[in-house]
Amino acid sequence: MTAPSEDLARLAELYGVATSYNPSPDRTVAASATALTLTLTALGVDVTNPATALTAREHDLSTRLLPPTVVSWTGAPLPPALTSLPAGTRLRIETEQGETRSSPEQLPPGVHGLTAVTPDGRTATAHLVVAPPHIPPPTGRSYGLLVQLYSLLSHHSWGMGDLGDLAELTAWAGRGLGAGFVQVNPLHAAVPGAPTDPSPYRPSSRRFPDPVHLRVEDIPEYAYVTAPDTIRSLTERAGRLREAVLEKGALIDRDAVWDLKREALELLREVPLGPGRRAAYADFLAEEGQALEDHATWCALAEVHGSDWSTWPPPLRDPRSPETARARTELMDRVDFHCRLAWLTDAQLTGAQRAAREAGMPVGVVHDLAVGVHPGGADAWAQQEYFAPGMSVGAPPDAFNARGQDWGLPPWRPDRLAESGYAPYRRLLKALFRYAGALRIDHVMGLFRLWWVPQGHPPTEGTYVRYDAEAMLAILVLEASRAGSVVIGEDLGTVEPGVRETLRARGVLGTSVLWFERDWNGDGRPLPPDRWRSDCLATATTHDLPSTAARLSGDHVELRHRLGLLTRDLAEERAEAAADTGEWLEVLTRLGLLHSTGGAHGTSTEEAEIQAVHRFLLRTPARLVGVWLPDAVGDRRPQNLPGTWDQYPNWRLPIADAEGTPVTLETLASSARLHALMEVLRAARAARGQAG
Repeated sequence: MTAPSEDLARLAELYGVATSYNPSPDRTVAASATALTLTLTALGVDVTNPATALTAREHDLSTRLLPPTVVSWTGAPLPPALTSLPAGTRLRIETEQGETRSSPEQLPPGVHGLTAVTPDGRTATAHLVVAPPHIPPPTGRSYGLLVQLYSLLSHHSWGMGDLGDLAELTAWAGRGLGAGFVQVNPLHAAVPGAPTDPSPYRPSSRRFPDPVHLRVEDIPEYAYVTAPDTIRSLTERAGRLREAVLEKGALIDRDAVWDLKREALELLREVPLGPGRRAAYADFLAEEGQALEDHATWCALAEVHGSDWSTWPPPLRDPRSPETARARTELMDRVDFHCRLAWLTDAQLTGAQRAAREAGMPVGVVHDLAVGVHPGGADAWAQQEYFAPGMSVGAPPDAFNARGQDWGLPPWRPDRLAESGYAPYRRLLKALFRYAGALRIDHVMGLFRLWWVPQGHPPTEGTYVRYDAEAMLAILVLEASRAGSVVIGEDLGTVEPGVRETLRARGVLGTSVLWFERDWNGDGRPLPPDRWRSDCLATATTHDLPSTAARLSGDHVELRHRLGLLTRDLAEERAEAAADTGEWLEVLTRLGLLHSTGGAHGTSTEEAEIQAVHRFLLRTPARLVGVWLPDAVGDRRPQNLPGTWDQYPNWRLPIADAEGTPVTLETLASSARLHALMEVLRAARAARGQAG
C-alpha cells in the first residue's frame, strides 16, 4: 500500500476525507494514496498536482465569506459563520415564509436564503437553516411491536403482508394490546425486474414507497371495475399464492405478488376518478413536483430499457436531456400510471398511521430509512449530481470482519448537499414524516461520516468521508419537529466518540439490544437495568439477529453451522453461546424476573425465559420498548442472516410459530402465547406507573 504525500494528505483533510481510521481504540490504520486519490476525484477535485490543488483549496477556504449552508439553533448564540463576518456587513434574509429580514435574530424555523454584503463590496450567499434545539421526546413511555411487513400475512393478503394488514395490526395492537407503536421495515420502492432483490435496504428510491404494499381492495375505484371476471381470476390466483406460503411451505414471492397487483392496478386505472379524487390527485402531483415526475419517468423507462439506467441508451442516462424529455412525452401514459401508484400508496400509508393514532397509539407507525439506494435505481438516476461517481458505501475492516464490507450503495456528496441547502435530504425526510409517527434511521452514524469504497477495489482500500453532521442533524430536527415525529437512530456496533452524545442532545433516540448491553468498560458482564440509557428503543433482537427463542436454545449456532458460516469449531461456538445466554439467565433469575413455568397457559421454560427478557427491558429506563413480533409466537428463524445470499431465504419468510408453521395476523390475534407475553408488558408498565 502506497502512503500518500503530505500535500495529498492535507488536501484530503481539507475536503473532509480521513487519512486514517481506528479499527480498535489502540490501533490506527493509514488510508492509502489510492483511496485518497479516488475519493477526492469523486468529490470533483483534480489531484493531478496535489500541491496546486492544496493551494487552491486553502485560498478558497481563507477568502470565502460564508460556507454554503449555515446552521443556527433557536435559543442558542449565533453561529461563528455569522459573528465572524467583517464589521459593517449587511445581511438580507429571505425566509421560507416569504418575509425579508436584515437580522438573523429570532428567525422562524426553516431553511432561508441568506445574502451578506461587506463594506468593501464583497457578496456571498448561503442557505441558513434555523432549527429548534432538539426533537421533542415521545409522550410518556410505551412498548410496541417490531415486524417485517411482508412477513405478516392475513387471510386478505395477496401472498405477502400489505398496508391493509399494517392498518389492521396497528388498530388491534393499539386497542387490544395497549401498544404505543408498530415498527416496520423500509417500505421504499424496490428496483423492478425478476428476480427482484428482496432486501428492503437496497431500494430504487427512498423518496417514494413501493406500490407492491398496496391493499388493492381498499382502493375506492376497486368497487367500480367493469371486468369482474378478470378481478375474480386475479383474487383466486392471489389466494393460491397466499395458500402456498401459509400451507405449503413456499417462500414469499414478491415478483409473483407484484405481477398480480400490477395487473389489477391497470384495471383500476380504467375507472375514472370522481371530482374529489381527481382534485386530490392533482394536489399530490403539484406537491411532489419534479421529484415525482422523475421517479415515474424512470419507472416508465425501466419498463422499456431495463432497471439499470447505466445500461440505457446514453442520451436517456441524463434525466434532463432533450431525448429524455421526448421519451417522457411519448411514455406519458406510463408516467401517469406510476405517478398514480405513488399517490395511492401514499394514501394507504397515511391511512395506516391514522388507524394507529385512532387506536390510541401515542407514536403510531415507525418507518425505517435505509442507508442508501441501488446504483441503478430511480434516485441514483434522477439525483446524479448529488451522488459520488465510482464510489460505494460500506464498512472498514474490524475485529469481526477483516475484509471490511461493501454495501453497493452510492454515497451522497457532502459538498453538493451543502451547496443545495440539503434539498434532496429535506425532501426525503418531509415525505417520510408525512405518514410516520417515528422514523428509524438505519446506521445513523452515517449522518457524521461514511466509509467510501472505490468501485473495483476491496473495502480495505476505502476511507471515511465526513459530512456536516450539524447541518444534517439540523435538517432532521427541523422536519421531525414540524411533523411532531420521534426519531430513532440505529447506533449499534462501533460508534465514533461523541456521536451518541450529540444525537442525544438533539433528541434522537438510540437503539439498545439486550444481548449487546454489557459493562464493556468494566467486567464485561450484563449491564444492570438501572444503568441502561433512557433515550433509546430497547429490544431483545432485530431483523438481522437471531430470534430470542433461537438464542436461548442455541439454534442460531446450529443454523450457521449447517450453512458453513462458522469460523471456529462448533463445540467452541456452542460453549460461547451457552455461556453468554447463561449469564443473562442468571441475571434474570437474580432480579426475580424469571417466573416458574406452568400456570393457566401452560407456560414452557422457553416462554418463561422470553417473558423474563421483556420484564428486564421494562425494568430499564428506556423510553420505548420493542417486542420482535416473531418472538411472541416462538419463531426460531431470523428474517435476515448477514453474510448469506442464496444459502438462506433472507427477507422471504412468513412469521411462524415454534414448529415453523406460518402464522397469520388472525392467528396472532388469538394466540395465547402472544397475549401472555404482552400481558407481561402491560402488567410491568402498570406496576411501574403505580410505583412512580
